[in-house]
Amino acid sequence: MKIAALFTGQGSQYMGMGKDLYDNYPLVKFRMDKTSEILGYDISKICFEGSEEDLKKTENTQPAIYMISFICYRLLENAGVKFDAYAGFSLGEYSALAASGRMTYEDGVKLVQDRGIIMERAVPAGSGAMAAILGLEDSVVEEVCAKVKSGIVVPANYNCPGQLVISGEKVAVEEACALATEAGAKRAVVLNVSGPFHSPMLKDASVQLKEKLDALTFQNATVPVYSNVTAEPHNPDTLKEMLVKQMYSPVQWRKTIENLLADGFDTFVEVGPGKTLAGFVRKINRNVTIYSVNNVESFEATVKVLKNN
Repeated sequence: MKIAALFTGQGSQYMGMGKDLYDNYPLVKFRMDKTSEILGYDISKICFEGSEEDLKKTENTQPAIYMISFICYRLLENAGVKFDAYAGFSLGEYSALAASGRMTYEDGVKLVQDRGIIMERAVPAGSGAMAAILGLEDSVVEEVCAKVKSGIVVPANYNCPGQLVISGEKVAVEEACALATEAGAKRAVVLNVSGPFHSPMLKDASVQLKEKLDALTFQNATVPVYSNVTAEPHNPDTLKEMLVKQMYSPVQWRKTIENLLADGFDTFVEVGPGKTLAGFVRKINRNVTIYSVNNVESFEATVKVLKNN
């Protein structure tokens, strides 16, 4: 059995996430209190008691998901579950890097908070958009984007067969949705996000992220972390460069899972809020084993199966 940990991205958050873990495991309270100290505000209160609007703010969402994901991972590790690779979806790539030991958890908290602020302010509010195109081949969606004349729109998230998210200027995304529908898409759904993530509209903002990354020291580690940009294990020499590029490049999730499968991985554990990645993995290959760990029940059930393997 080769096990890969998959870390969730922005959009998987929900009110109350992590609360039962907080109530049952001292490690969780310690980690959340430490995170609040680093951020300068009570992140657990936002997760447990705040409004949905507060939790949806990118500058809050990113450290909150990073925190919950890392906590779930640490609980699994402490319980004896061993992982042979890590991958994370967009924001989740930072959780994966912290789990692998390439950066400290504390550095990651501040980094994802800064990343959230940079992304939130990258373009004027309402000028960008993202949409999920369902039921078309990736190549058809790529052709649709290339036909749009009203502005910038590009493939942003290659999620799984029949699902590709596009991103760019609002009017161009709307035109692409109309063209995709004409081309036979089952649905073209504009997403409730705050910006055109993973598009060229964030390229200028990525310079600010580079400054934050250049101030950090990354460590070498033996367990591979797969890159969103290349879908291959990160090369230490280009790690920071790939994280900068990730901000304005498509997330190659489908290819990442396919590469993990080709590398002999047969078991995946989605770590963090939600079950979105598990759904993607099943659509890529229905023969693999996939678990999602985000609360006490799912944690205990997964440990029972995996810790002795």
